[in-house]
Amino acid sequence: MKYIEEFQDPRLAQRLLDEIHSTVTRPWAMMEVCGGQTHSIIRHGIDQLLPDEVELIHGPGCPVCVTPLEVIDKALEIASRPDVVFCSFGDMLRVPGTGRDLFRVKSEGGDVRVVYSPLDALRIAQQNPDRQVVFFGIGFETTAPPNAMTVYQARRLGIRNFSLLVSHVRVPPAIEAIMRSPVCRVQAFLAAGHVCSVMGTAEYPELAERFGVPIVVTGFEPLDILEGVRRTVRQLERGEHTVDNAYPRAVRPEGNPAAKAMLEDVFEVTDRAWRGIGVIPDSGWRLAERYREFDAEHRFAVDSITTEEPAACRSGEVLQGLIKPHECEAFGTLCTPRNPLGATMVSNEGACAAYYLYRRLGGPTAPKETSTVG
Repeated sequence: MKYIEEFQDPRLAQRLLDEIHSTVTRPWAMMEVCGGQTHSIIRHGIDQLLPDEVELIHGPGCPVCVTPLEVIDKALEIASRPDVVFCSFGDMLRVPGTGRDLFRVKSEGGDVRVVYSPLDALRIAQQNPDRQVVFFGIGFETTAPPNAMTVYQARRLGIRNFSLLVSHVRVPPAIEAIMRSPVCRVQAFLAAGHVCSVMGTAEYPELAERFGVPIVVTGFEPLDILEGVRRTVRQLERGEHTVDNAYPRAVRPEGNPAAKAMLEDVFEVTDRAWRGIGVIPDSGWRLAERYREFDAEHRFAVDSITTEEPAACRSGEVLQGLIKPHECEAFGTLCTPRNPLGATMVSNEGACAAYYLYRRLGGPTAPKETSTVG
């Protein structure tokens, strides 16, 4: 498949690894922002192939994982109502709220439906004018434009029984929050290529300069990640801190102007809570005032729900890169994909799920030469 198989070539991977090994002279810690990158790293054993001096810290870039518990509980409350059709992508159905998840609501009689696009939910609203149809709009800058377009279409077409439960977050403020943490060890970032394909790279140079960290825009296949690491190590060794686009086949400096215009029209920037991390200023979006009638949180008056995370779950520390998943006492015992305590064990981009799926269960690390790429 074009742009996938050619970026999984083991021979080219070895060349990149050889260059990284020959370049690095001292320890460096870099964070891959995206959960998709985390899964690729663990699946292909990239972290085990890198020099001991290069540490990859897993960041909070899983949209399911950072959706706050109180938003999950709001979704559960809305989905339980008899007049509601609650639509969501499938990866949200098993994310635990307080005591239950959307699968449980469905089993108890709630009309919970898996859709593949927010426009599917809008069509359901058109077909069911006597029902309230809600779409669970989560995610980073990548999923926000289609959700914004759906609300725009609902308003244009006069579909008043559709609404959006919004939990959208933005990457640059999260990078700033990580760098401001007193326990931060991150010295560089592998930025999420799909986010930058939408938003471009304009927000990153100021962060790189202010915090003195290289930011390398990186893709998701093994060679993409190794090339991102190579460029990052080269900057660190030279004492540089610039923004470098290692994913030019998908990312342009200006991003996607049409998507950005839609976001600016439908959403406005707001403070947003991140699960396990807390409130990060200006790190999210909410519907702009002219679209507020399509805001499910206000329509169903669930804005006062408060919650508390399970004491045994350390997913917040995992999301901040403070611990690796297997360092949590509940990992693989109290917390498994079948019975998760936190979203990081549920999501297909969650770090805990990656460690469990690919048998990174703690204990002695496998010899590096046994790991493979490709």
